[in-house]
Amino acid sequence: MAVRKIVTIGAPVLREKAKRVREFNAKLHQLLDDMRETMMDANGVGLAAPQVGIGERIIVVRLPDDEESIEEYGDQAGVWYEVINPEIVKQARDTVEGVEACLSIPGYFGSVDRPVNTVIKGHDRDGQEIKIKAYDWLARGFLHEIDHLNGVLYIDHAKEIWEARKDEDESEEGQSEGSVAS
Repeated sequence: MAVRKIVTIGAPVLREKAKRVREFNAKLHQLLDDMRETMMDANGVGLAAPQVGIGERIIVVRLPDDEESIEEYGDQAGVWYEVINPEIVKQARDTVEGVEACLSIPGYFGSVDRPVNTVIKGHDRDGQEIKIKAYDWLARGFLHEIDHLNGVLYIDHAKEIWEARKDEDESEEGQSEGSVAS
């Protein structure tokens, strides 16, 4: 596994629609492993392939697994989700406002409305079909990452955007309380 460079806003790949993955092979497995390593190194909860310069429809998501997160997220805490060619099957009409950040837009946060739950489908690293029901912060993480695959950034639909305070930016988690950085 290797930590890859995270591209930042201004990189064309972040605004392009990613291409479907056609081959499930060792090269894909290596990319997924690298994306996990990169995400953990950056203290994120999600990462899309375009964020490491790869224009393919691949995401990884993992909510924290510390005691507080387990209490808040339940069985979704600490689980690794790797989804290739993800598609939104359905999502709630009800939305909730939440604070988001992005590893490709360092130093900023934004307030974004997202559906409270969603169902996505796609494939695992071996090409097997998967379907995931996600709620709350996991749903937000999936939708944030799927936006990346469509060339959309959270700032495109944020109600408000603000710069992180120095102590927030240097915090152990690199994010403000109650935020999702991906």
